[in-house]
Amino acid sequence: MFSISTVATAAYVVAALLFILALAGLSKHETSRAGNTFGIAGMTVALLATIALALARHIEPLGLALLIGAMVVGAAIGLWRARVVEMTGMPELIALLHSFVGLAAVLVGWNGYLHVEGELAGAEAAQLAQEGMLGIHSAEVVIGVFIGAVTFTGSVVANLKLSARIKSAPMMLPGKNFLNVGALVVFAALTVWFVIDPQLWVLAVVTVLALLLGWHLVASIGGGDMPVVVSMLNSYSGWAAAASGFLLSNDLLIVTGALVGSSGAYLSYIMCKAMNRSFISVIAGGFGIEAGPADDKDYGEHREITADGAAELLESASSVIITPGYGMAVAQAQYGVADLTRKLRERGVNVRFGIHPVAGRLPGHMNVLLAEAKVPYDIVLEMDEINDDFDDTDVVLVIGANDTVNPAASEDPGSPIAGMPVLTVWNANHVIVFKRSMASGYAGVQNPLFFRQNTQMLFGDAKDRVDAINAALSETVSSSH
Repeated sequence: MFSISTVATAAYVVAALLFILALAGLSKHETSRAGNTFGIAGMTVALLATIALALARHIEPLGLALLIGAMVVGAAIGLWRARVVEMTGMPELIALLHSFVGLAAVLVGWNGYLHVEGELAGAEAAQLAQEGMLGIHSAEVVIGVFIGAVTFTGSVVANLKLSARIKSAPMMLPGKNFLNVGALVVFAALTVWFVIDPQLWVLAVVTVLALLLGWHLVASIGGGDMPVVVSMLNSYSGWAAAASGFLLSNDLLIVTGALVGSSGAYLSYIMCKAMNRSFISVIAGGFGIEAGPADDKDYGEHREITADGAAELLESASSVIITPGYGMAVAQAQYGVADLTRKLRERGVNVRFGIHPVAGRLPGHMNVLLAEAKVPYDIVLEMDEINDDFDDTDVVLVIGANDTVNPAASEDPGSPIAGMPVLTVWNANHVIVFKRSMASGYAGVQNPLFFRQNTQMLFGDAKDRVDAINAALSETVSSSH
């Protein structure tokens, strides 16, 4: 007969494989649905195996009631949030979920201390001391608490910034780089102290220090880098989960945490390259990055266009590129954009989409929106694939994008987004920018594109403007018959 422990270990191996398949599936549009299914299956297997282990260890009735209650409450909240959240709210929701992982790691770390170091006369502590493992356990406790606390407050700040509850501009405290490095040095010293002499006050100081550091790290990062921050916090939450796995002797938590941590770190690195940002500077809270000067330059007057005028331009075009941004997500204009794409392609127009790596406020945000609206995958291209084609494009529709199409990134060395690779939409014959107003983008800088001679502004709600263009094109078809 197999023991429950053996069966649970086998289930953990299966769950780990399913998580790996989930990551592989989510790397491509075509396999993303299957990847999501693998992830759900893996989590279901892991959850059932963990419950079975708890029951096999003869958990107390009160503990069992708390376990079931926590699962019911958590499942209810999760289902509710999944049903009501808009795609525009996904970035801040994900940041909030990361904060839960960090908080869990802090609680697991403190629980580990109270059951072992806090009861040095206890049987478990005595056994670890006899095996020479007490110092290792103490290191796991303090490191797990530190990573978890940084993840917790950092994710809370990211949630507040992404939901516009606090300003997206970076917080620039005097000597902020010294504060960050100093906090890490103090943490290292306190870790050594705690391993040698595990005192409660040391763990308390480490917890407070990590909470403050997590807040300062993310608060010091500007709005333009927030997509990287979300990915970075995803990595932190993975390492926090892995630290909890060591404390709980749970192999699956270690493996899953390492998968999430490493994949999140690699994604952050890729995104930093796409934005011409230093990976180290971003994860260190904007180390070495100073706020750029306010842009009060007079770029001249902008030109406006109507929906009918935009429809006329599109009718005469042979090639069109659409570059969506967060504004398209806010307006829920993706379905109208998909309808416009279909109409133009039926007329023989070569329509494609140019997606910047950090379009929106979450990696892959625009790709998910377009897939949701049934836009064909093969015409949705990444920035590197399409940037050279703008020279031969008749019309570019910039729908709700701003910083990702800002020529100042390549032409103004003093700009806060200088060096960031952008979609070179201004090289097309005509550029139509869909915006509610002339306000600056999320990075807080003005966009010279709006004042170019080949650019025309189409003001108003993006969904309404796209629907008006679709109506104008339909009228043209009707009148031609």
